[in-house]
Amino acid sequence: MITRRTLLKGMAAASASLRLKGVARAQSNEITPGAFQPTWESLKQWRMPEWFRDAKFGMWAHWSAQCVPEQGDWYARHMYIQGMPQYDFHVKTYGHPSKVGFKEIDHMWKAERWQPEQLLDLYVGAGAKYFVSLAVHHDNLDCWDSKYHSWNSVRVGPGKDIVGTWARLARARGLRFGVSNHSAHAWHWLQTAYGYDPEGPMAGVRYDAYTLKSSDGKGRWWDGLDPQELYTGRNMVIPDGLTTIKEAQAWHDANDRKWTELPPPNNPEFVRTWYLRCKDLVDKYQPDMLYFDDTELPLGQAGLDITAHYYNSNAARHGGQTEAVVAAKNLSPQHIGATMLDIERGRAQTILEAPWQTDTCIGDWHYKRSIFEQHQYKTAETVAQTLVDIVSKNGNLLLNIPLRGDGSIDEDEHAFLIDLARWMTVHGEGIYGTRPFKVYGEGAPDVSTSGDFNESKARPYDANDLRFTQKGNVIYIFMLGWPADGMLRVKSFARGSSVYPGEIHEIQMLGASGKLRFKRDQNALAAKLPPKPENHLNAFGFKVLS
Repeated sequence: MITRRTLLKGMAAASASLRLKGVARAQSNEITPGAFQPTWESLKQWRMPEWFRDAKFGMWAHWSAQCVPEQGDWYARHMYIQGMPQYDFHVKTYGHPSKVGFKEIDHMWKAERWQPEQLLDLYVGAGAKYFVSLAVHHDNLDCWDSKYHSWNSVRVGPGKDIVGTWARLARARGLRFGVSNHSAHAWHWLQTAYGYDPEGPMAGVRYDAYTLKSSDGKGRWWDGLDPQELYTGRNMVIPDGLTTIKEAQAWHDANDRKWTELPPPNNPEFVRTWYLRCKDLVDKYQPDMLYFDDTELPLGQAGLDITAHYYNSNAARHGGQTEAVVAAKNLSPQHIGATMLDIERGRAQTILEAPWQTDTCIGDWHYKRSIFEQHQYKTAETVAQTLVDIVSKNGNLLLNIPLRGDGSIDEDEHAFLIDLARWMTVHGEGIYGTRPFKVYGEGAPDVSTSGDFNESKARPYDANDLRFTQKGNVIYIFMLGWPADGMLRVKSFARGSSVYPGEIHEIQMLGASGKLRFKRDQNALAAKLPPKPENHLNAFGFKVLS
């Protein structure tokens, strides 16, 4: 009889063989032939596909084993840093990281309550036109049936092809499908797993990654797996002799915490295997979007190589037309146009010439129980206002609803999706398929600059904040608060305005019957509003017909 353990050993041997052969082939990084070469200048031939410009709103399942402890972001890193709350939680709940490392959290991830059909139905109901699955985070566990990486969700944890399941079900619902790859940073981000406590009774005892090897798994659940493949090897190990938490934190901040896109200097195999893993991901699931959590592109030439391969292979499947989108961050001026600009937890200050995307979340990226218990998620109103602002400035919104480790959402998240669905049903016509108007709107600046993480500094909106979108000859106005005098006033549409010189024949309020009475003089367009709708989000849409 062939036991499960024997089968796993055989699979591991086969996987190792494939990896070795793949690494040898990857020396020159095989790229599908086509118009795109792996250079910045060649990649600038890319043009944004219309499907993305029309879609405007997507949902993201930023879900991995790091959701199991329900302690929020960066658990796999911070559980190995004494003094961090995740470290304290881990020691109290699971044990010291010298004995119970992150690989055990991977094993605990079972996704036993994951119901992707129901979740996607909720996302579609809330207005999503595309869906993105996290494929691999900095914790280096591939969430698909990975050909070149044994630490994947089919062999470890859930025993499921997470990405493949999401892809099949999302496309069945008419959604465009994307994947996010954050693993280029694993080589430095996970180096805390090779550290030690600088203080306390376990001072100086190295954590699990420092000592573990394949043979240690014999007879255990990870029999046949190499922990060094998961933890990426000793790339940047904290030295012995640090004796205070402050000293150790300072070392991490100055070394393995530094956000770099450079390849690891002494680990070329990591880069070669990264390319093979990412190529396997895009070839197997043929995503419409490939999101990199990177400044520009990851890992030097490897990032250029995979982008050229992705564009060319996508064009080959679409009759020579590239339907693919690569999302990247902080593009330098000379590289604008090679990929799409993605702004994390932030948004643009004004209309950007090239279509762009905000990615954000209603809570932490990875599930955090205390946010739910304290009812601190972003509200549907906040997200609706944010969406309107982004769309008026030529952007899209990609929104994450954090899943618990078991794959479920909580009651507040469910209520959020229902509230957003109610708003989108009425106002979607002013969102989908629109393009920016000549000006994005009115009101004082709401964010400073156009960059990552500025949403936390944004001021609240009120009735003076207006946002405009356009679809053909129809203009949509969104008012982000309700005026005390019951009047909609639009200075940009005053008679004789260079922004809107034509005649206005009709104004309708979305979700309400009848036309609004209005007048237009040299100061503003003014329309009398009906009574304020009850239980309505403060993002009211109006349709202007010429």
